[in-house]
Amino acid sequence: MKHLTGAVLISLSSGFFIGCKEKEESAKRPNILFVINDDQSYIHTSFAGSRFVKTPEFDRVASNGVYFTNCYAGSPGSAPSRSTLVTGRYHWQNKQSGQHASSWMKEYVPFVDLLEANGYHTGFTGKGVDPFRYARNEKDSLWRKDNAAGHQFNKHKYKKDSPSDPRTAKGIGLVDYYENFRSFLQEREVGQPFYFWYGAAEPHRAYEKGSWKRNGKSLGEVDVPGFLPDTEEIRGDILDYAVEIEWADSHLCKMLNYLDSIGELDNTIVIVTADNGMPFPRAKANCFEYGVHVPLAVSYPNGFTGERQVNDPISFADIAPTILEIAGIKPEGMLPISGRSFLNTLRSKKEGIVDETKKYVYMGRERHSSSRWENLGYPQRAVRSQDYLFIWNAKPERWPAGAPQMMNKETGELYPMYGIEENGTYHTDWAFSDVDDAPSKTFLIENYKDPAIHSYFDLAFEKRPEFELYHIGNDPFCLDNLANKKDYAAIENELKDALFNELEKSGDPRVVGPDKEIFESYIRYSPIRAFPKPYWAE
Repeated sequence: MKHLTGAVLISLSSGFFIGCKEKEESAKRPNILFVINDDQSYIHTSFAGSRFVKTPEFDRVASNGVYFTNCYAGSPGSAPSRSTLVTGRYHWQNKQSGQHASSWMKEYVPFVDLLEANGYHTGFTGKGVDPFRYARNEKDSLWRKDNAAGHQFNKHKYKKDSPSDPRTAKGIGLVDYYENFRSFLQEREVGQPFYFWYGAAEPHRAYEKGSWKRNGKSLGEVDVPGFLPDTEEIRGDILDYAVEIEWADSHLCKMLNYLDSIGELDNTIVIVTADNGMPFPRAKANCFEYGVHVPLAVSYPNGFTGERQVNDPISFADIAPTILEIAGIKPEGMLPISGRSFLNTLRSKKEGIVDETKKYVYMGRERHSSSRWENLGYPQRAVRSQDYLFIWNAKPERWPAGAPQMMNKETGELYPMYGIEENGTYHTDWAFSDVDDAPSKTFLIENYKDPAIHSYFDLAFEKRPEFELYHIGNDPFCLDNLANKKDYAAIENELKDALFNELEKSGDPRVVGPDKEIFESYIRYSPIRAFPKPYWAE
């Protein structure tokens, strides 16, 4: 790596260095490249030991920087998780601007606005802070106009099915992230620090089924998580997921190499993570380990001691205050932040547990997709300690993955239970619609009567108790619920107290009211499905 930033080199060559102390100091402010993949669990990087996915660029950042083993997303779904990330507030504090496919209100100021106001060149490519509805016209006077990730740079795209199309699978998006990043950098002023959000749309579904076959992968490489059956169908689906992770990583490679070529890499803080877990049954849209535990690596050659692994629990609510402190900017104009900066941990030379005062992180969910009668959600809140995960399912009478039976919205016709047609095949989008339609989902539903499969079907789709407790070190797949067991009563009470104290402190309406059902009232701007009225609503 070069040891002078591109900004300093430009200043030298332009003759501004001598006698322009103010510009010199400005040029020394760190750049920030923030990378967030869409739907990737913590374990699925080669740095974390995965055998079937190769992520050399994530590994590069993790090896040269700080690798966090315990980073937890704000939610197991995109919109609320990203809401937490950019505001530093739990999604339940952000009203409709913390809910999937609702509106983003002006009052929820993201940290990117403060960076821009303080001289940073800002922008994003790919998926921003979404899915939200932003202002459509002047009537949406209380809504934010621009994406909460910043100014959009998405004009460079691949030509689908052309000879020059380099995509490794048909499910991969058409946006050329790297070229958009280059365009972004070409628009900044000389010596201006930048903040860029690279939001890969991968590995979000849908995938090209079987794309792994021409991408040099083998079924034998796959480590199937314990909440899914170990079959060729499941293994192939996981490999298609891996193909998309690797595509996202390939664009990070180009970005890092470009920064190095222009002398900016050493002065760039690179943060790489994902918004929530893998899009498989019992992962995404669930507060289990594979739904909320995400990868995180941070490098900054000019500022942080690298080659370190940190085990402190990190929350997405902590990222906004950390970035602002890195940039030397106070969060003035933002609503009160719930997270806390971990800059001291980044600056430390220690490994393992660095900040012993950080004991817990918190996350939750409300409505994910339109998956229940009257568009109701499945409210969850969760707390993670160093060893345990405690989950509160606030409405255990509801189906966690969505209702098992849907209706024709136009005719009122009731579709068959579990969406299984007379010929025994599952009809896409007819049941459990909080789980992305996928070969893995179809396999579980179509084979649920098989004694070897039925337990996995129940894990993914069956109703759950109000409280769940898991020892993550012994049970990373969250299969053995320890709640209400005598030997774990003290731990359960400790985590329950920690969770509800934090929910009360942060003003969660589910706990403090006055309207504990307020989340059900926020408008969803994505399509609404129809369901029969459940027994408990009679």
